[in-house]
Order: sequence, then structure tokens, then C-alpha cells
Amino acid sequence: MQRVPPGFAELHQSLSALLSVPYGEKSDDIASIIVRRVEHFMATSPTPAQPAWSERDVFLITYGDSLTDGDRPPLQVLKDFLDQQLEGLISTVHILPYFPYSSDDGFSVIDYLQVNPALGDWDDILAISDNFRLMSDLVINHISRESLWFADFVGGNQPGRDYFIEENPDTNVSMVTRPRNSPLLVPIQTRRGTRHVWATFSEDQIDLNFQNPDVLISMIDIVLFYLSKGTSVVRLDAIAFLWKELNTSCVHLPETHTIVKAIRLIMEEVCHGALLLTETNVPDPENFSYFGNGDEAHVVYQFALPPLVLHALNRGTEKHLVRWASALPDLPEGCTVLNFTASHDGIGLRSLEGVVPDSDVAELVDSMHRFGGFVSMRSMPDSGEKPYEINISLFDAMKGTRRGEDQWQVQRFLCAQIIMLGMKGIPAIYIHSLLATPNDISGVERSGRTRSINRRKWKMEELMPELDNPASIQGLIFNTLKDILEIRQNEPCFHPDATQAILHIKTGIFAFNRKSTGGRSLTAIHNMTANPIELSNSQIINKLNLLPHNQKKPSLIEPYQSLWLV
Repeated sequence: MQRVPPGFAELHQSLSALLSVPYGEKSDDIASIIVRRVEHFMATSPTPAQPAWSERDVFLITYGDSLTDGDRPPLQVLKDFLDQQLEGLISTVHILPYFPYSSDDGFSVIDYLQVNPALGDWDDILAISDNFRLMSDLVINHISRESLWFADFVGGNQPGRDYFIEENPDTNVSMVTRPRNSPLLVPIQTRRGTRHVWATFSEDQIDLNFQNPDVLISMIDIVLFYLSKGTSVVRLDAIAFLWKELNTSCVHLPETHTIVKAIRLIMEEVCHGALLLTETNVPDPENFSYFGNGDEAHVVYQFALPPLVLHALNRGTEKHLVRWASALPDLPEGCTVLNFTASHDGIGLRSLEGVVPDSDVAELVDSMHRFGGFVSMRSMPDSGEKPYEINISLFDAMKGTRRGEDQWQVQRFLCAQIIMLGMKGIPAIYIHSLLATPNDISGVERSGRTRSINRRKWKMEELMPELDNPASIQGLIFNTLKDILEIRQNEPCFHPDATQAILHIKTGIFAFNRKSTGGRSLTAIHNMTANPIELSNSQIINKLNLLPHNQKKPSLIEPYQSLWLV
């Protein structure tokens, strides 16, 4: 047994017990190595405690170069935009992978410890973290084939020699759950001849071998490094696929859950209030399993919300959204969800499985095609394919309903955002929703990737005149959402821990009640249809509406209008 630093015996014991699941009798020595890393971190990089969350918490999701301004480093442009336009309205900025990369817009990382020089440097990252909490991606499942670790593998050198998973190309991998339709085993020419390595997502994104504990230790080092560089929320990308075991689905395995628990334990030791977020785009029961017993992720994405809200507004029915929301489980203490309606990855469809009929999903996909979108597919065990996600700008996804385009795009879009901002959890706004960015077809043509449709890089000289013009779509949406965010941050009923109860008010209405710990109550009402709906006086009497509304007849809720009644 290796030496345990004084004062860390409890952490060592807990880590050793956890890591016995994936590593057996090696766990004690592995825990000792990790504890010494923690000791060194706490001695050299103290991080202040911070509150976990409140009603003032709103996340912004953005790439480091979603905004550009001539030759200025994009991270500096982003900082100026955040400081000048959004300070006090958002609390946390999720900068999508800002490291050197070779593909997938950052998710094929070449070097975890460097900032992509095309974006800026670590000083720029730290400057943003001065005024906003920072969420950083740990792309933990795989790494770029252009990385030094993989170069070691090709050359037969340590440490990378044993950092990847080799399999015989004839191995039966039909049981493996796949998020893509590309080959799982990729041939690589090495000094030892041709080797086939595991690549869940693409031939450029080579999966790491966590059965080698040195890989886990390296990842713990990276987590600590990110915390020292201003990160207070760590996002575990593609975590569900981490541990591989032949003759299993290789998703959500017990070893994976154990490693999530270990990372949380370490983060709570070194930085009280820092949050661990898991990214698992799967049906709800699998997704929520990453809370564990309140000892895994602090936060998981509410992956069902984007497709369900889109489906409800596209079809003009609250039915499936209400049934899903009514069945949401109670969360463990100290855990919450991240609500969103759009992200860099498009709108995932897996969460609709068993919730919305397949015929409805097919009709929704058809509508999105008509509004200029695309759909990506995933491979099924029977060798067939199934829609995996819709690639479209959320603003253009709201052009109309299943019947076609109409005049309600702005109202329908705002309704989707207000639902997300009101529901239990922490809201996260994608920058291209905040800016009402339309489909970027030219971006798809340049990259050859359908996800580029929702990843435009705005030039500030083009964007700011639009935002400053209240008659432009961008100006209207941006300034309306800023007003709503200002209202929201002062309302205790929107604390992530405030209770939520789904209400059955009237056909066409999606409504819920939020109640703060102090007893204050807010009723959120949303018209999901293109028709005005009359509410009963008893539903609105003696209540103050926080959102703009037609005051001539307060009992009438216009198409796609929302009310926050307190």
C-alpha cells in the first residue's frame, strides 16, 4: 500500500471502495495515487466555495467562436458580448470544447491542456470566469487520432501504447449500442502492423481504454487542471459509452457509473459547490440513472424536453408533453436537471421512444425537412436505421406546424423558450436561440456536416446592427428574451429546488405550478395552439401576470402566448 497523505484517509477509503468495482485489488494503490494528486492541487490551486444554484442561474451554451470580430481572438469577443449584453442575466457560460481539435467542431480533442490558439489562450478563459461561472467539456470517452497519446499507440510507445482498445476485426460487436452508423472497429497502421481500434463516434475519435487505470488517473489530472483554470462546472461528454465489455451493450455499465461517482467525490473534496454534469442522450430512465443515489452527477440534461416541446407546438397538442412532465420522478437531494430546447447537437429523438407514437415522430421529421432541416440516423441491432436527431435551427423549426408555414413563428419560438425558462431545473439557452439565428445552409455546404446548420459564426459587424434594431427578428427576440430573463431572476418560484406540479387546465394548454420554499406560488400557462383560448376568471383572478399580455381581455390567451401568474 502506498502512503496516504495526512488528512485524506476518508477520501482514500471512499475512493478505494468505489474503484474496487472496475479495478479490483488494484483499487487501493490507484486511490493513493489520486489522493496525492488531490493533496497537491489543494496546496497549490485553492478554489473558493460557491453556491450550487439559485433562481438567478441561467446557462448560455456557445462555441468559443460563435461570435467573431476581425482578427480579435474570438474568446475576447465573447467576453465583451457577455459583459456588455448579458451580465446579470446569465450566471454560467458553457464554452463548447475550446481545445485544439481535428474534427467534430471540437469534440475530437488533440490536446486537453491547451486552448485552441485560433480562439485565444488560458488568460482569455480565466477572464471570462471572472464574471461568469464557466462550464468546460471533459471529452472523456475518446480522443483525436492526431493526439500525442495516439501517436504513442501507433509507435508502440508509453504511455499511449496501452491507452486504446484493440479488437480482432472478426469480433462480434452486434450487441454494442451505437449512436452512429459508422464502423465500430477502425483499422490503424502501426509499427506492430495493422491494429483495429474501438471508435464509437468516428474513425477520427478513438475510444480510450479505461480498463487501464492510468487512463483514469490522467483524466483526474485533467479535471483538476480545469478547476484550476476557472472551471466550476465539468461536463462529461458521451460518458455513457465509457466502459467496454464484450457481449454487453457497452453503455451505462456499472464501471461507468462508478467512475462518475469517483469524479464527483474528488470535485467535492477540492471545490465545494462545483458541479458535475453528465451528457447522456438516452431515454429518461437511463438518463436519470446518472444521479445514482445522489452520489453521481449533480446535474443531467433534460433530454426529452426539446423534442417534446417541438412536437407539442408542431402538432398543436399538449397531450404527450403533459403526460411526460406529470411522470417526472422526484430527484435526489442536491441534484437537478438542465432544461434546454436547443444545443449545438440538434434535437435528439431517442427520448421520444415509448412517449410519442412512431407515426408522430415520422410526421415531425417530415415537417422539419420542409422547414429546411436534416435528420441523422443511428444503426440498430437488426442492421436497420432509425432517426437519431433533427438538425435544424430552433427558430426555423418554429416556422409552422405539421400543416405548413404560418404567421406565428416568433410567438411559437418564444413560447418554447418560456416553457424551458419556467420548468423545474436550471435553464440553458443556446446562443443561436438567443439570437434567433436561422438555418445556416451555407455552413452545411462548407463543412459537409448537417449539424453545421445550427452552428453559425456571426460577424459582429453583421450581428450588432440587427440586435440594435428593434424591428429586426434578431433584435426582437434578443431583447424580448433579455426582458424575460430579468423578470425571471427575481422570482423565487424559479429556484431549481422549488416544487413543480403539472396542471390540467384546458385542451391546448400546457400549465404547471411552481412553489417556493417560502410559500410563494406561480402558475405558468402556455397556449400550444394557433387559436386563442378563453380561460375561466377563477384561473386568473387576483393574480399578477409577470409577462406581457393583452390587458383588454385578460382571460383570453392568444396563440402561443404564455402567462406567469403569481
